[in-house]
Amino acid sequence: KKTPQIFFTGNTLSSDALTELLDYVRDKDFSVNVISKSGDTTESSIAFFLFRRLLEEKYGREGARDRIFATTDRREGTLRALANQAGYATFSVPASIGGRYSVGSDVGLFPMAVAGVDIRALVQGMRDMRDTLLAAPAEENPALRYACLRRLLLEHGYRLEMLSFFEPRLDYFAKWWIQLFAESEGKEGTALYPVAASNSEDLHSIGQFIQEGSPILFETFVEVRARDASVLLPPEAKKDYFDYLTGMDFWDINNTARQATMRAHSDRGIPCMNLSIPAIDAHTLGGLFYFFLFACYLSCKLLGVNPFNQPGVEGYKGYMFQNLGKPGVN
Repeated sequence: KKTPQIFFTGNTLSSDALTELLDYVRDKDFSVNVISKSGDTTESSIAFFLFRRLLEEKYGREGARDRIFATTDRREGTLRALANQAGYATFSVPASIGGRYSVGSDVGLFPMAVAGVDIRALVQGMRDMRDTLLAAPAEENPALRYACLRRLLLEHGYRLEMLSFFEPRLDYFAKWWIQLFAESEGKEGTALYPVAASNSEDLHSIGQFIQEGSPILFETFVEVRARDASVLLPPEAKKDYFDYLTGMDFWDINNTARQATMRAHSDRGIPCMNLSIPAIDAHTLGGLFYFFLFACYLSCKLLGVNPFNQPGVEGYKGYMFQNLGKPGVN
């Protein structure tokens, strides 16, 4: 791709991960997009300090300024004050939106634009899905039906929902999906535990548990209808075990694996839902983001929990700051 490489840091405190990335970019031309609503989050703040220092060593303070982009609160906070003082280009985190809901704001759109995503199409996809869901009657509303089925399965004793897909391009989308539902619903001792399976890779590991382990989960499959790439298996002069696949397209083989997985898991008694999308493109991705955002909101309402807070996230921080000797923490 003719777009910059994008690496994530500030999402871990691993010294090995930080060292590896610092060493990798040291002799490269690079920029930093620091995303923090307040600027006080430990992981992102100390990572930003290290990469800002490296930028200043490479390009000087003026050169570093032109390579730093801060996405933060519009008016207040540590990072906003630093950005204003240093003259960094800034983007805004809406005050009323938490991190997991911020994908359609500057938080998500700026890095996606750098990666080459058509963010106009993505935002239009979100708008189109919003209009569809708000106009649909309750009995036909796909987001409400999904939320109600999740609640019904929870009441019937299921404890995990697995998002299952057969396209590795959805790996990071699945991590967002897990955060969205875990952080929004996981309160007051209730809710489903969200997990994901990137198939067919994971069928060779957790597939055994799904087929014969404890029946505690159900699956939501994501089906991609568009054939956007083609790899044909060419004939070989030497006959072997895979002769029956000669001339077949990998897309068809992958789709057959998805269909077979749904059937095998359904035969075992695992409830399976199928979410069919037309393609993996910017417009569809925007619609998928909004579908799950809206469904998560409805699901939280059915559970009777606040979709927008996350009080438990702070649980570890007090002990960590105390052990690290942070001033004012006892």
